[in-house]
Parts: sequence; C-alpha cells; structure tokens
Amino acid sequence: MPAASEYSARHLSVLEGLEAVRKRPGMYIGSTDSRGLMHCLWEIIDNSVDEALAGHGQSIEVTLHPDGSVEVADNGRGIPVDVEPRTGLTGVEVVFTKLHAGGKFGGGSYAASGGLHGVGASVVNALSSRLDVEVMRGGKVHRLSFRRGEPGRFEDGSRPTPEAPFVPAEEAAPLEVVGRAKRGQTGTRVRYWADEQIFTPDARFSAQDLQARARQTAYLIPGLRITVRDLRRLPGTPGESGPAEEVYQYDGGIAEFVEHLTPAAPVTDVWRLQGSGTFTERVPVLGEDGRTQMQEVKRTCEVDVALRWDVGYETVLRPFVNIIATPKGGTHQSGFESALLKVFRAQVEAGARRLKAGSDRPDKDDVLAGMTAVLTVRLAEPQFEGQTKEILGTPAVRRIVAQVVEKELTARLTATARAQKQQVAVLLEKVVAEMKSRISARTHKENQRRKNALETSTMPAKLADCRTDDVASSELFIVEGDSALGTAKLARSSDFQALLPIRGKILNVQKASVSDILSNAECAALIQVVGGGAGRSFDLDAARYGKVILMTDADVDGAHIRTLLLTLFFRYMRPMVEAGRVYAAVPPLHRIEAVTRGRKEREVVYTYSEQELHATLARLEAEGRSYKEPIQRYKGLGEMDADQLAETTMDPRHRMLRRVTISEVEAAEKVFELLMGSAVAPRKAFIVSHADELDRERIDA
Repeated sequence: MPAASEYSARHLSVLEGLEAVRKRPGMYIGSTDSRGLMHCLWEIIDNSVDEALAGHGQSIEVTLHPDGSVEVADNGRGIPVDVEPRTGLTGVEVVFTKLHAGGKFGGGSYAASGGLHGVGASVVNALSSRLDVEVMRGGKVHRLSFRRGEPGRFEDGSRPTPEAPFVPAEEAAPLEVVGRAKRGQTGTRVRYWADEQIFTPDARFSAQDLQARARQTAYLIPGLRITVRDLRRLPGTPGESGPAEEVYQYDGGIAEFVEHLTPAAPVTDVWRLQGSGTFTERVPVLGEDGRTQMQEVKRTCEVDVALRWDVGYETVLRPFVNIIATPKGGTHQSGFESALLKVFRAQVEAGARRLKAGSDRPDKDDVLAGMTAVLTVRLAEPQFEGQTKEILGTPAVRRIVAQVVEKELTARLTATARAQKQQVAVLLEKVVAEMKSRISARTHKENQRRKNALETSTMPAKLADCRTDDVASSELFIVEGDSALGTAKLARSSDFQALLPIRGKILNVQKASVSDILSNAECAALIQVVGGGAGRSFDLDAARYGKVILMTDADVDGAHIRTLLLTLFFRYMRPMVEAGRVYAAVPPLHRIEAVTRGRKEREVVYTYSEQELHATLARLEAEGRSYKEPIQRYKGLGEMDADQLAETTMDPRHRMLRRVTISEVEAAEKVFELLMGSAVAPRKAFIVSHADELDRERIDA
C-alpha cells in the first residue's frame, strides 16, 4: 500500500464524456443484468413517448430482432439535423454523444416530459456495441451510426451487424442522406445492439415486461398507438412459433387503466378527479450566452386521478409523473394519501352515528383497502431522486395534489344524485368495517396468545386440537366430511396434528362480501382456528399452526372443495400461502396387493395416478408377479382404514404433500377470478375449450 506522501494528483482519474458511463454503468441504469438492459430500452422508448406527450406523433413501434438488437420507431418531429452552434455538431450527434444535452432543459420544446437529465440516449449509445439512428425531416432520411458511442460508418454486408468493419468519423460526423421521405412525413428510428462487454451473459429483453410497459403507456396517453413485435422466436414465449405482434391503443385513458387493473366486483364506479395548481421555484435557467442564472420560475402542475373501490381489501396504486412510473412514490403520492385520509375522516366523523363508528377514526390502510387508483401529475422539470426516476421529489406537488383530491373527492362523497349517494353509503360502510376489523385484530393480538389444549374452549367444538405449543411443528388438517374425520382421528398423531372437519362445499368467497364470510359458519370457524385474523389485518406471527394441510377426496368434488378453500386462503389469509405454509394432501387413488410366489405376505403398493397404476401393473407382470383382483380404487378418504390413511397421507415419514405457492400473484388472481368469480361467460368458454381434456373416470357418479 503506497504511503500517504505518494498519493498525489497524478493518482486522480478524470473520465471524459461517455467514458464515465462505460466505467460506472450502474450509476446510470441501476445494474448490468436484464433489469439494466430493459432500463436502456425504456430510455429510448420514453424519448418517443415524450414526443407523443407533447402532441407530436401518434404511433410508436418497438421490434425485438433475432440478432439481439432492438428497434424503436416513431412518427414524431424527428431529432434536429441542423448544426448546434456551440458544439459545431449536428443535433443527432449532440443527443447521442453528449451527456446532459437535449431539448428538455427549458426553451419550450417540451412542457412536460419523462426525460429530464439529457443522458438517456447518450447512455444507451455508450453501452451499445452498435447504434443506428435514422431521422426523417425536411423530405429526407438522414442516417448516423455509432460504435460504443463513437460516430462513424459501418461497412455492412447483407445485413447490419456490430462486427462489420467500422470507419470512425473525422471530428464532426456528417449526417448521411440515405433516402427521400414522403411529403410531411417525420420521425425517428433507433436500432441498437447492447454491448456484451458491459451486460451480463444472461441479460435478455423481456417481451412480457415490454408489453406491460407499452400497455401502461397507451393507457396514460389516450389515442397513442404502440406496436410491440417479437421476432426472436424464443422457446416459451408467445412468439415461439412465429413473429408475435401486439397493438395497444386506448381512448378511455386512465379510467380504462383502472378497470384493467382490478377484476374484482366494484363498490363504486370509476371516479375521475382532475385539477391543477401553480407554484414557483428558484431554478438555474440557461441563457443565450450558455451561462446559467438563478431565477424564479412559475410552474403549473396538472393532476389527473382515476380511482375505484371494490369488494376486496387489496390496494393497487400506480403513481406516474409525466407518464413515467414512480413505483416508490414521492410527494405526489404522499399528497394523494394524506388528502384521501383527511376527506374520509371528515365524512366518517360527520356520519358517525349513522355508521356506528363511535369515536374511532379511520387509518390510512382502512381507506386504501380495496382501492385501485391511477395517479398522474404533469409538470415541467420535476425533481426526481436519481436517473432511474422512481421517486418524485418536487415539494410543491404534495400541496397541489392534496388540494385537488380533497376538493374533488369531497364533492363526490357529498353528491346528492341518488345513484351516487348509494355508492358513497356502501363505501363509507366498507371503510368503517375495515376500521373495526383492524381495531378488533389489534385488541386480539394484544390480549390473546396461542391457545394450549386446556384453553380451547373458545375454539369451535368440532376442532380436534393438538397438544404441542410449538407453532413450527404443529399441523392443521382440514378434512372433508365427518366420515373421514373419524378415520383421521385414529390415524393422526395428536401431539402435533390437529383436525378441523368441514361439511360439504364452503362459501365461494370470490363472490361474497366480508359480512357474508364472517356469518358463514365454516369460513368463520376456519379463520378463527387458523388464528391470524383475516384480510389486510392478517398477522402471520399470530397463526396457530406451522402447516395447514387441505385433505380432500381424490375426486371432482374434492378438487372443487380444495379450490374453494384455496380461494379463501388466497383472498383473506394470503400471507400463509406466500410463506409456503399451505399444503394439499395427496391421497392415493389405488391400492394394489402384489403376490410373490413362495411368500405368504403380500406387498401393498399405492399409486397416485392412472399412468402410475398402468406402469406398476406392467412392472409386476414383467417380474412374473400377480396381484389381487379387483384393484381397490379410493373414491374418498373415508374408504381407507386408519393405518392406510396414516401411512399414505398423514404420517410425515411416508406421506406426500403438495405445497401451494404463489410465484406470480397477478396470474394466480386471474385464475381464481376465472374459476370462482362472478363473470359466467369466461368460465363457460374455459370449460368448453377444455372439455376434451376431461377424464370421465374421475367423475363420482
């Protein structure tokens, strides 16, 4: 290690231009894996979106090519092709080679935009092994290419590739005119190859993420048409068998977005809250001489909110600034939430007697339960935290959003129209119910601890509890029917295995209200026995069992009951599923008694599917062994004796369990809504389209 005296100015490094981006890419794009690769693509797409946001261009096309490149084309004004006087470079070269350069630092080119720092296009260029840009302006098609940020020209063969010979440009790179544009036609086309020296080998463009972003943007800019093409033919993607193309265009804007985000039954219509406000801020303004001076600038902030409440308790809030998603919130989100809480507290207080709310006040979570909202604000030069733009920092936006939401929402909640008053009454009752549930759960958590065997008097009488106090080792079996319960009592280990029988098919909670669920004896008993509460207030630490095992018959009715139970857990005890503490027992379908010559004892083999049965019988025949006819087929758990049930389904040493997981919550929710929701038509279409896959032998008739 050099001594302190040897540390001098010659040890300091000064990175010029795009060298800094290549040296420290994480500073600009977050990471160099697939997430950073997608961030680069967002930067190019957002430039095209900003043109559409400013009213120039109505079409954006994004194409994923088989050679790993990606292409973004729009019909905006096109990047300026004239020479920028201070640098002596064309506008195209300035945009793609100079950090903190562009048309979004003032000057009126963009009133509101997602690009703020002027580094997006130049960062993508620096991290690309090749980038080609074509600009249509003035009836001509101009072209310029770059290799790792350096302008020049590739000598391509039959198709463009980063490996083609490259001729660097002398000083200022002239734009090459490669064709004529139709009269009045303008736009920009950018195609680039991400640099393999920078990004990790497993970095890939995600067509699914790209489509989700395109859909989201199309909702935020009504009338904008975004086309996404995937030409890569990757296995496991919609484009596996051929080129896949999706087109997104929505004229209803964020109101349609809210309806897309929530499939649950609505409590209210989609409400639109709109308004604007002004504020002043002291910012450095770039003068004609190239110097900046601090000036007071008057800004306008436009606020547009679409929101709806549904019967569930999940909250979906999507905040945006100039159509850029801010997933970690910021001042606009805090202003929205504070105004929401203030308005509802005032409404609940005003109707406390009618709502039976007493002196209790709603909390933020009570108001947000079941709410789906899209919050958008538009303003010039917003302050973000970092280039990734995940948090809005402009302080004045909080006040403006709060004022707009408070005024518009109060008008909605105090409206005199009959239909509106009915929705408001149901909504306020929902908020008060959430408040009471939260207070009850908190009281229960403070005053209750896990019940032991001597304290089960408050539990349902039909619960056969276990003796252990160790939550981690305890198991709760939810058993279908009283007939199976008797066998299960003899088969279980009462030290750590508890049993709760349910009669028939429980309530379909996907369609039911909270009050219906709590008044349903089976659902209420199940929630009480699990012990963690229900809904938003569910406390995983208070759950009384380490495993919950659904033990239903191996027939169609058993599968239906299991689906109903999973719907209840998914909707109202989801943390149990997310923690991997919910299992489905796998009872056997067949019992084979194999006979071996010369032996009196018979070998018992259990099989769990028709395929396994046929494979086992074929193996026995190949070994010259016979088996007892007829083979026993278990239709229900009650057909087994205690030893068989213990050996196959309950004894941890021999049983097989299937863990229920949620790898993708949104996909799981769509399946539950399809199978258990109130919309009949999609379920009917699903049944008809899959009718050929039905195994008639599984029907217990």
